[in-house]
Amino acid sequence: MARPRIIVTRKLPEEVEVELKRHFTVALNTTDTPFPKEKLVKAMMRADGVLATFGDAIDAEVLQAGGARKAQIVANFGVGTNHIDLGAAEELGVVVTNTPGVLNDATADLAMALILNATRRVWMHENRLRNDEWHGFDLVSGLGRSLRGKTLGIIGMGRIGTALAVRAHFGFGMDVIYYNRSKVFAAAVPEAKSVPGIEALLEASDVVSLHVPGDAENRHLINAERLALMKPGAYLVNTARGDVVDEAALIAALQSGALAGAGLDVFEAEPQVPEALKAMDNVTLLPHIGSATLETRVAMGMRAVENLRAYFEDRPVPHQVA
Repeated sequence: MARPRIIVTRKLPEEVEVELKRHFTVALNTTDTPFPKEKLVKAMMRADGVLATFGDAIDAEVLQAGGARKAQIVANFGVGTNHIDLGAAEELGVVVTNTPGVLNDATADLAMALILNATRRVWMHENRLRNDEWHGFDLVSGLGRSLRGKTLGIIGMGRIGTALAVRAHFGFGMDVIYYNRSKVFAAAVPEAKSVPGIEALLEASDVVSLHVPGDAENRHLINAERLALMKPGAYLVNTARGDVVDEAALIAALQSGALAGAGLDVFEAEPQVPEALKAMDNVTLLPHIGSATLETRVAMGMRAVENLRAYFEDRPVPHQVA
């Protein structure tokens, strides 16, 4: 019996590609550039399964593939699936999977790094040094803020939010409050306190970190009205999805001085980043690298392979989302 044919839309770690080849007939993308729409449509027509990533916009048109679809599964390399039309997938009978549980620590580490960069103004100081603008030890210029005793507000107390809470509370002495749409029990940080709404969290927090899915319900969850509720001198960190924050409103809040700073790993129109954000020395900007450690990316790939193998071996698919 012929082995299932899998088309991979992006360059993956070598270990993952080797594992794919052990089980499937594989067409790899060696350029590490996203497929354009027409290529995604052809992939759905020609493959038994597609291993896709965040950069692939898999809408209803792609999933239908002109009525000539062959692929029956899209294995997403990542947790978030807002780039895939899950409703259309369910209607068409296309299985969609993701890779949860293996990127919690890497993303929480990065969120903590962004908090430290924002509050200690690390990027600004490094830039001064690299540009030969540092002329000796400073006593009062460019001072940052300490974290101990400050309040971290986490919006989305799932796996990543909880992992960040552990780091912030036990490692840096921060008080932690959180808001979650569904009820959670934050056993990892018993001292963490749930608040009844986003507004209450924003009003009480010195640093706010976002860890919610990028779906229609969360688009512009943080808008001008909610930014106005934050403490003067507070910081916003986003490692979730770019469209969770109204970027124009955030820029206005930063330019006015209402917020002290921000740390952003995601943006509304990736890979485009507003020039206004680039021009600010109180904003740390990173190119969507929350899960970007070798260990994490390999683990994500292996989880995608696990999902594909389960599907084609007619076993329960462990991480099916549609």
